[in-house]
Amino acid sequence: MAAPVLATRAGTVSSIGSSTNSTASSTNNNNKIHPSLPELDFRSGARIEELNKLIQEFSKHDQREYDDQRALEIHTAKDFIFSMLGGSSQLAERQRGQYISSCLQNHQALNPALKLWLQQWENIGCSFCKAEGMVQKLDQKLPVANEYLLLSGGVREGVVDMDLDELNVYARGTDYDMDFTLLVPALKLHDRNQPVTLDMRHSALCHSWLSLRLFDEGTINKWKDCCTIVDHINGATNYFFSPTKVADWFYESISVVLVEIQKKPQRGMPKVEKVEKNGTIISIILGVGSSRMLYDIVPVVSFKGWPAVAQSWLMENHFWDGKITEEEVISGFYLVPACSFKGKKENEWRLSFARSEVQLKKCISSSLMQAYQACKAIIIKLLSRPKAISPYHLRSMMLWSCDRLPASYLSQEDFSAHFLLGLIDDLQHCLVNKMCPNYFIPQCNMLEHLSDETVMLHARKLSSVRSDPAEHLRTAIEHVKAANRLTLDLQRRGSSSSIPSPQSDGGESQPDDRLAKKLQQLVTENPGKSISVFINPDDVTRPHFRIDDKFF
Repeated sequence: MAAPVLATRAGTVSSIGSSTNSTASSTNNNNKIHPSLPELDFRSGARIEELNKLIQEFSKHDQREYDDQRALEIHTAKDFIFSMLGGSSQLAERQRGQYISSCLQNHQALNPALKLWLQQWENIGCSFCKAEGMVQKLDQKLPVANEYLLLSGGVREGVVDMDLDELNVYARGTDYDMDFTLLVPALKLHDRNQPVTLDMRHSALCHSWLSLRLFDEGTINKWKDCCTIVDHINGATNYFFSPTKVADWFYESISVVLVEIQKKPQRGMPKVEKVEKNGTIISIILGVGSSRMLYDIVPVVSFKGWPAVAQSWLMENHFWDGKITEEEVISGFYLVPACSFKGKKENEWRLSFARSEVQLKKCISSSLMQAYQACKAIIIKLLSRPKAISPYHLRSMMLWSCDRLPASYLSQEDFSAHFLLGLIDDLQHCLVNKMCPNYFIPQCNMLEHLSDETVMLHARKLSSVRSDPAEHLRTAIEHVKAANRLTLDLQRRGSSSSIPSPQSDGGESQPDDRLAKKLQQLVTENPGKSISVFINPDDVTRPHFRIDDKFF
């Protein structure tokens, strides 16, 4: 019965094909200009234009604008932390410059007034805390002239490769408004003549023990209580710098100093709202004016140069070639207090290239960074239990994508949706194959310790995101809007009245930008000159200024 039908249809087609009118009609249909169709994501059916708009909306709420008052509060908290830890004034100026650069390069929507304020702070010193250098002076362990690396974003945000399992959960809006990570060198090994023994025989790739055997007797005696002792094969005693013992000492020292500081609070000094030890990280939340700042302080070992285990990485072509110099990228590295899955916590450190990552970030397009931030917000909520995947894994994949894809493609401003979908695909691919190479040491697989059940669980969760990315973006937007509302509600409730603003005279807590305007005037009228402001903690209403060697 089917044959006649097919024959009839065939005849019909044949007759249509032989008709002149029909041919013309067919030609017209083929040449008909259709209105441009919306670009769709093949997997989810989501409109690319809609995803781009959602990413833009997320960025708008995630990247908040700060006025001059908030800028001063940020610097007040930063100066309090730096002064508490210690360091020479010369290094403090350099640290201030590094911090300013980090803020200006950060993907926050800074208004022009704040940018001007931050730039001017490069030539301005501020001292209001009598507790200057108390941690360093406590037992002389920290280097007198130290160099800190201050990163925008807490450890939970993946700004450094640390394990998140032992960290307490802090939420923006509920617990803090802004978060930072501060790497503080306990040992600073910048002297090229300093013998260093990185013992990687007992560790997984990207990890090492640090022996003090070749250090001078003074250094060994100073840090002996923060070492594990192992008898050397020749009978000598070998001291290994212990990350857990260093973290314990660091937390105890900071706690002692903060207790002493709070016994005699000074007007304008930040309020210490919380101090906690999270694994090997010390988390401090400071209240300054209407702001709450979270500082994740990490004791590290700082090195100049580049480790031999990552030397082959320099031989490859990279996306940053020609944009920044190799000297900027390989200026130094760290050992952070984190161990491998099977490593010994009391002895094993992890290699960190956080200083290099700050430089590489300069070469990443804003559209890719927006996609990364949105993707990070999604996976932090989705993959938080169990904590097998961290935002640092996503950061590594973003860096690999920059090497893999043409710069002309990654620089497209309206491709954020494509980048977001690509990052999700890359992450799912890494999970299914249980393979995520460290960007600087590719032979180190950061997922090899995961069980098959864990990776498949996370891959299935990511599959749900990939099936409906728009809905997960909307959820991320609602979360960040809720966090912003909590911050605004806290300010409206007048909670800042119990936390004096650094510009407050002890009366009503009203923003007073007279100091900022005075500094702007001095910088404008004295180009190229060194300008400092000194504030007496007992009388913050009368600042004293210095231009070069003249005081007034």
